[in-house]
Amino acid sequence: MNTTAHSSNPATANRFKLPRMAGFTLIELMVAIVIISILASIALPLYGDYVIRSRITEATGILANKRARMELFFDNNHTYVGAPECTSDTTSAQSFTFDCAAAGATTYVLEAVGSGTMSGFTFTIDQANAKATTSAGSGWTANATCWIRGREGSC
Repeated sequence: MNTTAHSSNPATANRFKLPRMAGFTLIELMVAIVIISILASIALPLYGDYVIRSRITEATGILANKRARMELFFDNNHTYVGAPECTSDTTSAQSFTFDCAAAGATTYVLEAVGSGTMSGFTFTIDQANAKATTSAGSGWTANATCWIRGREGSC
Protein backbone atom coordinates (compact mmCIF):
# COMPACT_ATOMS: atom_id res chain seq x y z
CA MET A 1 0.00 0.00 0.00
CA ASN A 2 1.25 3.41 -0.94
CA THR A 3 1.04 5.78 2.04
CA THR A 4 1.97 8.88 0.05
CA ALA A 5 -0.71 8.43 -2.56
CA HIS A 6 -2.92 11.23 -1.29
CA SER A 7 -0.11 13.83 -1.44
CA SER A 8 1.20 12.86 -4.87
CA ASN A 9 -2.25 12.87 -6.42
CA PRO A 10 -2.91 16.44 -7.69
CA ALA A 11 -6.67 16.09 -7.23
CA THR A 12 -6.37 15.37 -3.52
CA ALA A 13 -3.34 17.61 -2.83
CA ASN A 14 -5.38 20.79 -3.42
CA ARG A 15 -8.00 19.61 -0.98
CA PHE A 16 -5.67 20.16 1.99
CA LYS A 17 -4.48 23.68 1.02
CA LEU A 18 -6.33 26.73 2.30
CA PRO A 19 -7.97 28.73 -0.46
CA ARG A 20 -6.24 32.02 -1.25
CA MET A 21 -8.56 34.94 -0.52
CA ALA A 22 -8.51 38.02 -2.79
CA GLY A 23 -8.58 41.48 -1.19
CA PHE A 24 -6.58 43.79 1.04
CA THR A 25 -5.02 43.18 4.39
CA LEU A 26 -5.85 45.44 7.32
CA ILE A 27 -2.38 47.02 7.14
CA GLU A 28 -2.80 47.86 3.45
CA LEU A 29 -6.19 49.41 4.14
CA MET A 30 -4.82 51.48 7.04
CA VAL A 31 -1.91 52.76 4.92
CA ALA A 32 -4.35 53.81 2.18
CA ILE A 33 -6.51 55.66 4.73
CA VAL A 34 -3.46 57.48 6.15
CA ILE A 35 -2.37 58.57 2.67
CA ILE A 36 -5.85 59.84 1.83
CA SER A 37 -6.01 61.71 5.15
CA ILE A 38 -2.69 63.44 4.51
CA LEU A 39 -3.75 64.48 1.02
CA ALA A 40 -7.10 65.77 2.30
CA SER A 41 -5.42 67.79 5.07
CA ILE A 42 -3.36 69.56 2.41
CA ALA A 43 -6.03 69.92 -0.29
CA LEU A 44 -8.97 71.22 1.77
CA PRO A 45 -7.28 74.39 3.09
CA LEU A 46 -5.93 75.15 -0.38
CA TYR A 47 -9.40 74.74 -1.85
CA GLY A 48 -10.83 77.04 0.84
CA ASP A 49 -8.29 79.74 -0.07
CA TYR A 50 -9.13 79.29 -3.74
CA VAL A 51 -12.84 79.87 -3.03
CA ILE A 52 -12.07 82.98 -0.96
CA ARG A 53 -9.80 84.40 -3.67
CA SER A 54 -12.51 83.87 -6.30
CA ARG A 55 -15.06 85.71 -4.14
CA ILE A 56 -12.57 88.55 -3.59
CA THR A 57 -12.14 88.85 -7.36
CA GLU A 58 -15.92 88.97 -7.81
CA ALA A 59 -16.32 91.72 -5.19
CA THR A 60 -13.48 93.87 -6.48
CA GLY A 61 -14.71 93.49 -10.05
CA ILE A 62 -18.16 94.72 -9.04
CA LEU A 63 -16.59 97.65 -7.13
CA ALA A 64 -14.59 98.64 -10.21
CA ASN A 65 -17.75 98.50 -12.33
CA LYS A 66 -19.65 100.62 -9.80
CA ARG A 67 -16.81 103.17 -9.79
CA ALA A 68 -17.04 103.48 -13.58
CA ARG A 69 -20.79 104.11 -13.29
CA MET A 70 -20.17 106.71 -10.55
CA GLU A 71 -17.80 108.56 -12.89
CA LEU A 72 -20.35 108.43 -15.69
CA PHE A 73 -22.98 109.85 -13.32
CA PHE A 74 -20.56 112.65 -12.35
CA ASP A 75 -19.86 113.46 -16.00
CA ASN A 76 -23.57 113.85 -16.65
CA ASN A 77 -24.57 115.61 -13.39
CA HIS A 78 -21.36 117.31 -12.10
CA THR A 79 -21.96 115.79 -8.65
CA TYR A 80 -21.88 112.38 -6.99
CA VAL A 81 -24.87 113.19 -4.78
CA GLY A 82 -27.85 111.05 -5.75
CA ALA A 83 -25.85 108.52 -7.74
CA PRO A 84 -27.71 105.19 -8.01
CA GLU A 85 -24.52 103.30 -7.10
CA CYS A 86 -24.71 104.84 -3.61
CA THR A 87 -27.80 102.84 -2.71
CA SER A 88 -27.31 99.65 -0.74
CA ASP A 89 -26.87 96.63 -3.04
CA THR A 90 -27.27 93.12 -1.64
CA THR A 91 -27.99 91.34 -4.93
CA SER A 92 -24.86 91.83 -7.06
CA ALA A 93 -22.82 89.24 -5.15
CA GLN A 94 -23.81 86.41 -2.85
CA SER A 95 -21.11 87.07 -0.24
CA PHE A 96 -20.86 90.88 -0.29
CA THR A 97 -23.04 93.94 0.31
CA PHE A 98 -22.15 97.09 -1.64
CA ASP A 99 -22.80 100.58 -0.37
CA CYS A 100 -21.54 104.16 -0.42
CA ALA A 101 -19.67 104.87 2.80
CA ALA A 102 -19.55 108.59 1.96
CA ALA A 103 -20.79 110.64 -0.98
CA GLY A 104 -20.48 114.36 -1.54
CA ALA A 105 -20.51 116.70 -4.50
CA THR A 106 -16.94 115.80 -5.50
CA THR A 107 -16.01 112.78 -3.38
CA TYR A 108 -17.26 109.30 -2.61
CA VAL A 109 -16.14 106.01 -1.11
CA LEU A 110 -17.72 102.79 -2.36
CA GLU A 111 -17.34 99.74 -0.17
CA ALA A 112 -17.96 96.02 -0.33
CA VAL A 113 -18.57 94.38 3.04
CA GLY A 114 -18.33 90.60 3.27
CA SER A 115 -20.99 88.38 4.81
CA GLY A 116 -21.22 84.69 5.61
CA THR A 117 -17.97 82.93 4.77
CA MET A 118 -16.50 86.27 3.66
CA SER A 119 -17.31 87.99 6.95
CA GLY A 120 -14.49 90.29 8.01
CA PHE A 121 -13.51 91.35 4.49
CA THR A 122 -14.08 95.00 3.50
CA PHE A 123 -12.87 96.54 0.24
CA THR A 124 -13.13 100.23 -0.71
CA ILE A 125 -12.53 102.48 -3.71
CA ASP A 126 -12.89 106.25 -4.01
CA GLN A 127 -13.16 108.95 -6.68
CA ALA A 128 -9.37 109.02 -7.06
CA ASN A 129 -9.35 105.26 -7.76
CA ALA A 130 -7.58 104.63 -4.42
CA LYS A 131 -8.23 100.99 -3.56
CA ALA A 132 -7.94 99.57 -0.05
CA THR A 133 -8.66 96.42 1.91
CA THR A 134 -9.71 98.00 5.18
CA SER A 135 -10.26 94.67 6.92
CA ALA A 136 -9.58 91.05 6.08
CA GLY A 137 -10.93 87.74 7.33
CA SER A 138 -9.32 85.47 9.87
CA GLY A 139 -5.78 84.53 8.85
CA TRP A 140 -5.67 87.15 6.10
CA THR A 141 -3.75 90.44 6.16
CA ALA A 142 -5.43 93.74 5.17
CA ASN A 143 -3.66 96.28 2.98
CA ALA A 144 -4.46 100.01 3.03
CA THR A 145 -3.05 100.60 -0.47
CA CYS A 146 -4.69 97.89 -2.61
CA TRP A 147 -7.20 95.09 -2.85
CA ILE A 148 -5.55 91.98 -1.49
CA ARG A 149 -5.19 88.85 -3.62
CA GLY A 150 -3.52 86.51 -1.13
CA ARG A 151 -3.44 85.61 2.56
CA GLU A 152 -0.28 87.60 3.21
CA GLY A 153 -1.85 90.88 2.00
CA SER A 154 -0.25 90.89 -1.44
CA CYS A 155 -1.84 93.00 -4.15
